[in-house]
Amino acid sequence: MPDRRATPALSFTAILPARHEEEVIQHTIARAASADYPPHLVQILVVCSADDVGTIEQAQAQVNRLRAMGRTNVEVVVFDDGPINKPHGLNTALRYATNDVVAIFDAEDEVQPQLFDIVNTIMSEEDVGCVQAGVQLMNFQSNWYSTFNVLEYFFWFRSRLHYHAKNGAIPLGGNTVFFKRQLIERLGGWDESNLTEDADIGLRLSSMGEKVRVVYDDRYVTKEETPPTLQSFIKQRTRWCQGFMQTLGKGTWKLMPTRRQRFLAWYTLAFPHVQAMLGVYLPVALLSAFVLTVPVPIAMLSWLPVLMLGAHFVMSVVGLYEFTGAHGLKATPATVVKMAITWFPYQMVLSYAAARALWRQVRGERNWEKTAHVGAHRTAAETAELTNVG
Repeated sequence: MPDRRATPALSFTAILPARHEEEVIQHTIARAASADYPPHLVQILVVCSADDVGTIEQAQAQVNRLRAMGRTNVEVVVFDDGPINKPHGLNTALRYATNDVVAIFDAEDEVQPQLFDIVNTIMSEEDVGCVQAGVQLMNFQSNWYSTFNVLEYFFWFRSRLHYHAKNGAIPLGGNTVFFKRQLIERLGGWDESNLTEDADIGLRLSSMGEKVRVVYDDRYVTKEETPPTLQSFIKQRTRWCQGFMQTLGKGTWKLMPTRRQRFLAWYTLAFPHVQAMLGVYLPVALLSAFVLTVPVPIAMLSWLPVLMLGAHFVMSVVGLYEFTGAHGLKATPATVVKMAITWFPYQMVLSYAAARALWRQVRGERNWEKTAHVGAHRTAAETAELTNVG
């Protein structure tokens, strides 16, 4: 994170693709419009399918409210062709983008006001055409699986993506990512057939040798929520796994110049296959531990995966306390006990989602399974700010 801020020089087009987001879209628009950056340098485009009447009405109501307050830089873009998915919405909105940098946010995002200023500084002072900033799920106590889901984001954006960027093989996140408009136009936009268009475009950038800057600071992360139901979580994770499988099969990663880059990309994209097999391995391994009799050396060797899983759990607990400390939240021993109880079921859910993705991929099912959002990452005070932008 740069210590100082450069004079505003770049202009931004922020795209908010939305589908059935009546519950959250007004607040997201308000937050994006309240950025600490000159309004005449920020264009905000909310893009929806024509059949999503509810979201369009809610978004347009907020646009009208902002215009009454003198903010004219927000508009709703509606498309009536297909496919009805996020990458098609992004490509549609890209045609209306007029500014130097294109930023992508999800419809439930809590956009940090200083984010445009930070990216302006980085892109103005460094030779970089893409910046990935941090995203963080917040509602770690909403349900039994939310704590692990929150920590996955915490480790992914705070650590893992830095490693990918350093090694030149990065599957970008789906939002809080900034592209120079000329670069994204040169790429031809997003792949509308891919369920993880973000990972796909990141690896396409890597194969072109484009540098990606990952920036993370707990104070400036984009806040989001875990899926509200287990079914919704499974569908989201299925889509991610299947998208990685699609991108693996597409083979863009093979065009990367070094063996190290190709291996890192392959490992990342192939991991859902491993995760699907773990769903079979883990129960069998546990049963074998109590049923089979083997020589002591073999028994000791068989415990190595258990030790690795134990280390993973300990790392998760440490991460919990780091996450809550960074965001002014409180982790309790009860949360750790809940993690211990739910760790194995959570791994099985991930394995089921990966197996489901593999089954969909084999059957040729490519439809986009939407994740519901209810604003669980926002406080009552933040929601009350909805009509006080400006």
